[in-house]
Order: sequence, then structure tokens, then C-alpha cells
Amino acid sequence: MVHKIIKLAVTDVRFPTSLEQHGSDAMHRDPDYSAAYVVISTDVGLRGYGLTFTVGRGTEIVVCAVEALAGLVVGKSLEEIISDFRGFYRLLTSDGQMRWIGPEKGVIHLATAAVLNAVWDLWARAEGKVGCGDPKQIVSCIDFRYITDALTEQEALVYITCVGCLFCPPEDQMLKEGYPAYTTSCAWMGYSDQQLKQLCTDALNNGWTKFKMKVGADLEDDIRRCRLIRQMIGPDNTLMIDANQRWDVGEAIAWVSRLAEFRPLWIEEPTSPDDILGHAAISKALAPLGIRVATGEQCHNRVMFKQFLQASALQFVQIDSCRLGSVNENLAVLLMAHKFQVPVCPHAGGVGLCELVQHLILFDYICVSADLNNRMCEYVDHLHEHFTSPAVIRNACYMPPKDPGYSSEMLESSVHTHQYPEGDVWKTLLNK
Repeated sequence: MVHKIIKLAVTDVRFPTSLEQHGSDAMHRDPDYSAAYVVISTDVGLRGYGLTFTVGRGTEIVVCAVEALAGLVVGKSLEEIISDFRGFYRLLTSDGQMRWIGPEKGVIHLATAAVLNAVWDLWARAEGKVGCGDPKQIVSCIDFRYITDALTEQEALVYITCVGCLFCPPEDQMLKEGYPAYTTSCAWMGYSDQQLKQLCTDALNNGWTKFKMKVGADLEDDIRRCRLIRQMIGPDNTLMIDANQRWDVGEAIAWVSRLAEFRPLWIEEPTSPDDILGHAAISKALAPLGIRVATGEQCHNRVMFKQFLQASALQFVQIDSCRLGSVNENLAVLLMAHKFQVPVCPHAGGVGLCELVQHLILFDYICVSADLNNRMCEYVDHLHEHFTSPAVIRNACYMPPKDPGYSSEMLESSVHTHQYPEGDVWKTLLNK
């Protein structure tokens, strides 16, 4: 059956998470978790759903960028796209005029991710798939331009070991036990001590052993909060800290050194996401303290990741299902990380990111790494109720999704009530 794309619609969807300080950190004090939400419709009634994550103001700009890309998508058939997915990726990212406002970075890259993620969802739904596929077909979706000095197409084919069997041993393990997760929901920057204590207690009772907290606004307060959280979770559980790009290089080294007594596994985003050499310097300086560097959720693209890996600037790769880009980009990064033997621990804070990124970690484990050593995926317990196939956590692990697609479809009622500014939720808030 041929699936011709007849319409691409995009909606500005925002959730007022800033009212309760969900998602707050040292750089983003009042985020409203949001998405540019894309629906691709075909002439046979099948739809694909995609999104890219934002934090409120500016989502309308991403929506405009998606609308600018729509003309490159509508009129094509799904079969035409997947027969040359790499070419379709380049069509969107290398338009002779629109690439000037990128290329492959910023607003236009966020918009491209939303469109491509919707195409992946449509493809999976058309084939009734949840798991992986043929290695050659997967590799054919990756744009190797600019990264062949780090990863070639031939190497990628070697690294993908699974041919898509639904019950091969690694996948069977995932179905039984799930993929290890860590929680960030206990320690957003804006939470009170009382709230932090209660959330840590609840998380421990629910089996969580890995916790991440936000730092970077005030050193003495960070010391106090790190001490509090370490006391709450105990000496044997894992603690990570995240500065969300707050510091200069020297400041990062000095600040994190003061927090070393609390034994964080990693410092996440210690400085500008563009500063590869800065990350390398921080990594080298903190190594004697046993603190590693994790970054990547706001890297522009696969080319940035290539340089991070080549410079040994990080010990944990953090892919992101939206801000880094589409599935296409993330596949390239997963394979480069495997070659450079750096574990992938994806970022998943935000609306819909847990739903999307679970597919990427399962692909990494089942088809590439078959290794859970030093691997875990972020989970935040916000807004899952707005999705038709929400992420499922059991014993602090992601359980494999069961429904075909990319788990990116939102409930129509949620889109309607949270559309900005026309939705009922925003009409009420804006009229106060």
C-alpha cells in the first residue's frame, strides 16, 4: 500500500509547569514544558506524530519553522521517503535557502526533528513495528556527511548486530527486566527542602537507586542541598549533578571540586554546550576526584558529538530525542559512541522525551551495545498522562513499549486544552 502524505499540521502545545517549579534549574528558572507537535496525515487515513521539546516562549518560532518545511514533505509518499531516507534528511537540512538559518542547528534543526520524528512514527505504524529492523536499512537512514573521519557506513553496519528478531536474548531480557533508569523528579532547583525530602522518600520506597539534582545557582546552597540529598538517599545509591551550562571552565572546576565530598558520579553540562575543549579541560581536572563529565542534550548535531568523542571530552554521552535532532541523528551518535567506547545515558526531561527516548535506548542495547554497564536513562515523572502510549516504569526501569510507532502521539483532548494561547488552560491563566 502506498501512503501519500496529504497534510502536515503543527500545534504550539504548552504545559504550565513553571507554576510548580517542575523542570527548574540554574539556567531555566521558570520552564513551561512545551512542544511543537506535528501530525502528518496520509491519503489512506494513517497518521504519524512527532514533536520537538521547548520550554515555553519561542515555541511559536519553531512552529513557523515547521510550517516552512511542510512544502518539502506534503505530496511525497512514505515509500518514496524511506527508499532514500538519507536523501530526504538532506532535503530538509540542506535546502539552499533555509539552511542559511542553520545549518543543522537552532530553531530550524528543532523543526526538522519534529518533522522527521513524525515520519519515523508513520513508518513504524505502517509496518506495525515496535522494535528494530534490518541493519542495512537502518544505516541507510544516517547522513554520514561530515563524520566519516570518525564513523564510516561500513563500520556502522558491523556495529549493528541485531537483525530485528523480536525474541533474541537481549530483547527477551528487556521484556522481563527493562532498561535501568534514574530520576530527576526529586530535586528540581525550585523545590523546597520539605518537598525534596518527601520526593526522595517516595522514590526510595518505589525502588529508585539513582538520583540527579540541579546545581549551579549558589555554591553554599548547592553544598547544603547535596548534603541533604546524600543523607536522604544514603551512601550507596548513585548521585549525579547537573549545572545546565551555568559556568565558565575554571568556575566549573572550582565549583564541582567543592561538591566532590558528596561523590557525584558525573557533572552534567558544566559549561557551554559548544565548548568542546572546555569540556575536555574540565574532564581532565575532575578525573582525580572520580567525577566524570556528561553532556550532549543540547549539542547541535552529530558533528559536535564527533568532536566531543575525538577530544575525549566526556565520559557519558547524553543523546536527546528532540534537541539533538531526529532518530536519524541519534542513530549516528549511538554508533559513534559505541566505536569510542563511551556509554550512552540519554537525557529525557521534558514533555514526551521519555516516550521517545525509550526507543533509542532499546535500540542501543538490543542492536548495538548489548551492555548495561554504566548505562541508564533519565526519567522525569511529569506529563505522561497526556500521551496515548505513555512510558512505563517498573522497578525503576523502562519497560519496552508495546504499541507500534514512536510513542509520540498525544491525546487530542490534551492538545486541545493546552494549545497556546487558544486552549482552555491558557485562556484561564492569561486572563487572570
